[in-house]
Amino acid sequence: MPSFLEKRSIRYPFYGLLCLTTVLLGILTKYNPAVSIAGLILAGITLYYLIKVEKGQRVELEEYISTLSYRVKKVGEEALMEMPIGIMLINDDYCIQWTNPYLASCFDEDTLTGRSLYDVAEALIPLIRQEVETELITLHNRKFRVVHKMDEKLLYFFDVTEQTEIEKMYRDERTVIAIIFLDNYEELTQGLDDQMRSSINSLVTSLLNKWANDNGIFLKRITSERFIAVFNESILQKLEKANFTILDEVREMTIKHNLSLTLSVGVGTGVSSLPELGTLAQSSLDLALGRGGDQVAIKQSNGKVKFFGGKTNPIEKRTRVRARVIAHALRELIAESDKVIVMGHKYPDMDSIGSAMGISKVAQMNKREGYIVLNSDEIDTSIQRLMEVVKQHPDLFERFITPEQALELATPDTLLVIVDTHKPSLVIDERVLARISDVVVIDHHRRGEDFISHPLLVYMEPYASSTAELITELLEYQPNHGKFSMVEATALLAGITVDTKSFTLRTGARTFDAASYLRTLGADTILVQKLLKEDVDTYIKRSKLIESVYFYKDGVAIAKGTDDQVYDQVMLAQAADTLLAMDSIQASFVLSKRDDGLIGISARSLGDINVQVIMESLGGGGHLTNAATQMADIETEEAEQRLRQAIDEYFEGGN
Repeated sequence: MPSFLEKRSIRYPFYGLLCLTTVLLGILTKYNPAVSIAGLILAGITLYYLIKVEKGQRVELEEYISTLSYRVKKVGEEALMEMPIGIMLINDDYCIQWTNPYLASCFDEDTLTGRSLYDVAEALIPLIRQEVETELITLHNRKFRVVHKMDEKLLYFFDVTEQTEIEKMYRDERTVIAIIFLDNYEELTQGLDDQMRSSINSLVTSLLNKWANDNGIFLKRITSERFIAVFNESILQKLEKANFTILDEVREMTIKHNLSLTLSVGVGTGVSSLPELGTLAQSSLDLALGRGGDQVAIKQSNGKVKFFGGKTNPIEKRTRVRARVIAHALRELIAESDKVIVMGHKYPDMDSIGSAMGISKVAQMNKREGYIVLNSDEIDTSIQRLMEVVKQHPDLFERFITPEQALELATPDTLLVIVDTHKPSLVIDERVLARISDVVVIDHHRRGEDFISHPLLVYMEPYASSTAELITELLEYQPNHGKFSMVEATALLAGITVDTKSFTLRTGARTFDAASYLRTLGADTILVQKLLKEDVDTYIKRSKLIESVYFYKDGVAIAKGTDDQVYDQVMLAQAADTLLAMDSIQASFVLSKRDDGLIGISARSLGDINVQVIMESLGGGGHLTNAATQMADIETEEAEQRLRQAIDEYFEGGN
């Protein structure tokens, strides 16, 4: 049945038709008065009826509008007072002027009017002060999304407790994939009889199965040295809180059986796609192994990585199979290139320069030109002495080029080899790295999150004493083209000497093998000592830096330079080494302002304290016993406070 509004819309055409009919009847009067009068009477009756209907509908319209207005007003009042959305009006003094009943009931109160926000909901004060438009807060054990209308001093409260609980349940139930790898299983079991190998398998498997059962994890062994584990986010959080104790359990249990077996775990999390999870898990495992093993790496979809463990020094691998494979792969890459450019890290040390000279020689052995990028403004005294010796050999000196020259020489077929670092931010010149697409990375540091993207070849061995040791081994598998000079061999030996502190730290059997090989190539140990000598002024300056030392924790020493004194990174490292040789010091940290405006920190340890983890939390990296970082836009005092905080977090986090 049509509504009165529809009736009105239908009636208007009749008015027009009536008017037209009246005009026609008036004309008809001249020809047939009787018919015309009858028509006019009928038109009058129709007009009267329409006017009466119009009047009635006007009354009906007024009644409808009145009823609708009342209903809208009533609905508005009921919505304001009874809908499940909290409403609050406040004044400038954070006093509540009015709330609807629903909000008062959320606070278990009859009314909140007249109360202060400081007493009722202090968590709202920062939101109001900072003029935040919307925020998620917790009030009386419930989650509210608060919408702040600043101009009206009005707050809306939407209860999202159930929504957040569902979201948390979803996050907790998301699938996590982990790949567990027995770091040195093949080497450990090589040469063992079947009974002993079976005993090791049984021991490790029982430990891992118990760990999996205790934590609700599905565990499956897929090869002799590899397991796959499937669980969810809530279990992962529990394992993180426990710092993945399975690492310690396996290490300690195998040590009791006169073995030295460790685990590396790569975890993929944060995505719903199973193939992506698997890829993240494998990438995390590669990262854990690249850092020396005996640790857990958790890689999330946003690229962030968390590490657990890594308390022990990497175990030296006695087999040289990998070195031979890398040497052949490097030869092929060099053969496909037109030239080789080698670049180390900023403010290079002997290991960086010696390694670069070694790779340059590898290029020559493969009949390609090899160039070494060096910024003469960023070299210390020992490197200056080496360059004075190099200048006496023109054929060797002409291989050293500036970053600008490297940019000019670079072509699409040029191979760039990065030595003694794997972080793009630490290379001598990032423009060279950006210009050349074919990159090889050779490093002995534990791998960090920041890594050169898409390298053709990566040779990272954290067990090695130095990059010079790794490159010396690669030299043994190169064609015998070109005589190895005494200076090149000495530079490599100096690199090993510096990084091992004269063969006292991180020194394995292969370190001595490399040093022995370099001696056969003509390395001069007397020249090494001359290159590494320091002058009296440097010694006195370093001694003044050491004078500031104090014990922050038991066995942890910190030394800090004054704001008006500038030290280079090498001197900071030397001061840290000197402190570590002192009695009762297990770890040393030395920080000071550098000549480039950065705050440099050098950290050293005897092995019980993992200084790499501490330096990584400050944006740096390195080894378990040898690490460093640089901090920009910060004063020395603030850097010291952040260092203390990082040390506290390390000890409070169970190492």
